[in-house]
Amino acid sequence: MIELRGLHKIYRSGKLEYEALRGIDLKIEKGEMTTIVGPSGCGKTTMLNMITGIDRPTNGSVQVNGMRVDRMREDPLARWRGKNIGIVFQFFQLFPTLNALENAMIPMDFAGIGKVKERERKARRNLDLVGLGDKGDHLPSELSGGEQQRVAIARAMANDPQILIGDEPTGNLDSKTETKVFDLLKHLNENGMAIIYVTHSKDLARKADRQIRMLDGRIVN
Repeated sequence: MIELRGLHKIYRSGKLEYEALRGIDLKIEKGEMTTIVGPSGCGKTTMLNMITGIDRPTNGSVQVNGMRVDRMREDPLARWRGKNIGIVFQFFQLFPTLNALENAMIPMDFAGIGKVKERERKARRNLDLVGLGDKGDHLPSELSGGEQQRVAIARAMANDPQILIGDEPTGNLDSKTETKVFDLLKHLNENGMAIIYVTHSKDLARKADRQIRMLDGRIVN
């Protein structure tokens, strides 16, 4: 499903260079639950950004479901990403002036999928799946941190992606809420969705099918 070959990423600022990725080779199979672990600054988020096409490699290739993501132009890439990959961020990144239902509809709106009523019905279904069927009219400020993260997961599910990427998806939550959110991700994985997530939690890392350990821009296991 995902194949990274000879992946390098160098960030430049004037005469300074920082090599964030130093020759990454990695394959992730369909339906796997994979965690990426390692110290801060080791390249975990950069590697996720390569997979999603949010950032481009300096050298190497990124292939997802047969598509060379690193070669796609920006507009086709944005459409492809919206339809194929769901992204869950640590700090939720919900639109504060939109209610939970509207936030959960956004990827469908951007992709132009279905009529408005169909999008609303699907967004309500996803909110039901994350246990927030009765909170659709609530603004993010009216929701707890755990509830906001579950809205973010409902948003990531909007276009039925085959892959869900989480960058510290539970890192801003208390331990009880962290467990609930992870259980939801596990449920999605058991129903066929590939889950790839970065975490600093040893407990959550152990629950994945596979651990990818990084250090200084390289995979070390």
